[in-house]
Amino acid sequence: MLSVPSLPLQRRDKARALLGLIRFVNGSLGLFVPAFLAKRLGVDPPASNPTYYPFRLFGVRTAIIGAQLWTAPEDELRRALKLAVVIHASDTAAALTAAVREELPRDKALTAAGLSAFNTALAALAQR
Repeated sequence: MLSVPSLPLQRRDKARALLGLIRFVNGSLGLFVPAFLAKRLGVDPPASNPTYYPFRLFGVRTAIIGAQLWTAPEDELRRALKLAVVIHASDTAAALTAAVREELPRDKALTAAGLSAFNTALAALAQR
């Protein structure tokens, strides 16, 4: 049986792949099971609540841009990674704002901010 040796991935490639996975999973959760994400943020709306709409709306976009990090040609990938830093830094700022304004339970908002900051770091690392 012929085996193909695996090539070690560079750190930036690993960061890009992990960020793509995080985006794809979170986007899919938002699209298909928005109640799960709402509950993780400390929101427990009824099934017919319009709170789910933004999770679905951004879920499909998030899943697509996650998949893009695995499949895009090099020139599109560079652009996507530049935008990723802005997107995730904005997410971090939004979560911190939600914590300060008490729009979400403080612990949940700070957890969201930490996760978004991690994604921002992954996006920055993937650019190098």
